Amino acid sequence: MKYAYYPGCSAHSTARDMHESCLAVAKALGIELNEIKGWTCCGASAAHQTDRKLAASLASANLLLAKQMGMDMVVNCAACYNRSKVANYEIIHSEEIRQSVADCLGQSYDGSQPVRHFVEILLKDLGLPALRKKIINPLKGLKTASYYGCYLVRPPEATGFDDPENPTILESLIDVMGGENVEWSGKVDCCGGMQNLTRTEITVRRSAAVIGMAQAAGAECIVVACPMCQISLDVRQADMEKLLGKHYRMPVIYITQLLGLALGISPKKLGFDRLMVSPAAVLKTTKAAV
Repeated sequence: MKYAYYPGCSAHSTARDMHESCLAVAKALGIELNEIKGWTCCGASAAHQTDRKLAASLASANLLLAKQMGMDMVVNCAACYNRSKVANYEIIHSEEIRQSVADCLGQSYDGSQPVRHFVEILLKDLGLPALRKKIINPLKGLKTASYYGCYLVRPPEATGFDDPENPTILESLIDVMGGENVEWSGKVDCCGGMQNLTRTEITVRRSAAVIGMAQAAGAECIVVACPMCQISLDVRQADMEKLLGKHYRMPVIYITQLLGLALGISPKKLGFDRLMVSPAAVLKTTKAAV
């Protein structure tokens, strides 16, 4: 299994744990991720709010590089995944945007480059039976709330990731790892990540609502696949406690970090030491230590 890998900007800054855990898991599973040479920012998450044509061009520059490699493009960041999928969709459905992209990049692009999220290839290419055979450190009933947020599932006509109202891909992976999926109603609610720096209180309140629902369902951790969601839910917990006077302390972990634990990879290699809220309860379940 070989793919053209687009890491995205956050992989080398605020979401190094997402990136490093993805690479570690891929190596353990025999998945070859070939980083796209010369990749640039895809415009996530705000470029489309300023100029849709420019946003499509930014994403298409990387899609063309992947196309030249002759492989499906794999993305582990939900925001980058969303922008790439939406660019493909808009180029296919809008002659105006398609022409604008061609004018900007100096070459035509038809929107045909396949874009996959890393969890999609785990489920659909590797397959759950093969993944189950690789689990050596099961989660032993860890109560987990899978959180999808906005970027993976919306707009559904562009991403096609899963059922936009009740996605289950992450839950399928948790099952294979030996974890327990809690039933809760917040898994596709917005965390307010787009307002994290400009209107912080909105993010704090929205993320607190999401964590509150997960706690009410009995979750011991929240699992995410988006760096914006991870920052909103993890980093902002101190702000939630100051603003709302409630104690949260909910570990918020990337799906690749949790899978890495189940595969027997050390927490240090998976970036657990970079989490703001202590993951001690999660690590105790798997008898691991940072």
